[in-house]
Amino acid sequence: VKLVESGGGLVQPGGSLRLSCAGSGFAFSSYYMSWYRQAPGKERESVAGITLDGGITNYTDSVKGRFTISRDNAKNTVYLQMNSLRPEDTAVYYCNTFSRLRNTNYWGQGTQVTVSS
Repeated sequence: VKLVESGGGLVQPGGSLRLSCAGSGFAFSSYYMSWYRQAPGKERESVAGITLDGGITNYTDSVKGRFTISRDNAKNTVYLQMNSLRPEDTAVYYCNTFSRLRNTNYWGQGTQVTVSS
């Protein structure tokens, strides 16, 4: 299982970024996919999740109405569109999936998002 994130960077408050996570080595369309983030000095937290067919999405309260998770199973890719970014969104963002068969969490290497003027 391999997850590779991209799309992070430096953006001003109020700006937008779109993160991508490309999965390989597993049946992507059969797995629930999630985005997490970890800010300096804080625990990693769940940001958003999406079901296998993309029909149901979940968000932590602090990003509702600003972030949108989506997936393209034909491309084995999950996205996180982030709008109206705030300084408190600054963190390393990680792509995640969980294998019930192996009882294992899989993580990407992370991509840095910095929101600052």
